[in-house]
Amino acid sequence: MGVIIAKSVNEACAVLAENPATTVLAGGTDLMVQVNRGAKSLESVLDLSRILELKKWSIEGSEIVLGAGISYTDLTNPQLAKLVPALAQAARTVGSPQIRNAGTLGGNLATASPAGDTIPALVAMDAFLKLKSSTETREVSMTEFVTGVKTNVLKPGEIIESVRIPVFEGPQEFLKVGTRNAMVISVVSLALVKDHLGRKLRVGVGSVSPVPFRAAAAEEFISHEFDWENNSGPSEKVISKFSELVADSTEPIDDHRGTANYRKHAVKVLAKRALERVCEGDVA
Repeated sequence: MGVIIAKSVNEACAVLAENPATTVLAGGTDLMVQVNRGAKSLESVLDLSRILELKKWSIEGSEIVLGAGISYTDLTNPQLAKLVPALAQAARTVGSPQIRNAGTLGGNLATASPAGDTIPALVAMDAFLKLKSSTETREVSMTEFVTGVKTNVLKPGEIIESVRIPVFEGPQEFLKVGTRNAMVISVVSLALVKDHLGRKLRVGVGSVSPVPFRAAAAEEFISHEFDWENNSGPSEKVISKFSELVADSTEPIDDHRGTANYRKHAVKVLAKRALERVCEGDVA
């Protein structure tokens, strides 16, 4: 097995242009699980972990740009967490401290798991991914990037360079349910983002369909029902209807982590809890 350690994005793209079948290694937290299980063999590996430009983040106008090599631990940085709290909350729920130090945002996105913790938050926030190869650079919305269970729109020779996220005025919440309290794969996950300027409540849901998605009907209902002028929380009846609409939008399956019925129930509880917390955070 040959390993190439790239020092720049351009170098990484050049390597992939020459051999598109090369396996890309970021943090390795998902990849090495597959290797250890014998589900994937490695012939040539491109290591992105030394590319400093992928580990940076910046504020550009009303948006934040995150390098794809930023770790989960980096995402919990207080300055960053203040700008994208739902994403920071999602990062805190991932694995052990060792996993959070090694795992990267870009790696989580490229794996494209329905249970990927950062994806519902980025879906809710209308994030865009910058994809780069030796011949082109393009942007793809987070809602279009994941196409199925562990499949995405990356072309041979492409890597994720960065993620562009609008900064919203309003509280955010990320919640998930697993088979235990920590270091666990999501059975259900949900992100709720309150957008004061757009007068919209955005809902991203994961682990309850082949791809994480926006709960459009629930968003439309709660955004219309919310009292934006007085910034007062909705009634219990409205909250209940909202949580039911979120649950109705899901397509869960039975697996070893939970039944479809359990997932339906859990996402309903998370939707209600997230909405209540967002409303409480606004008052505070």
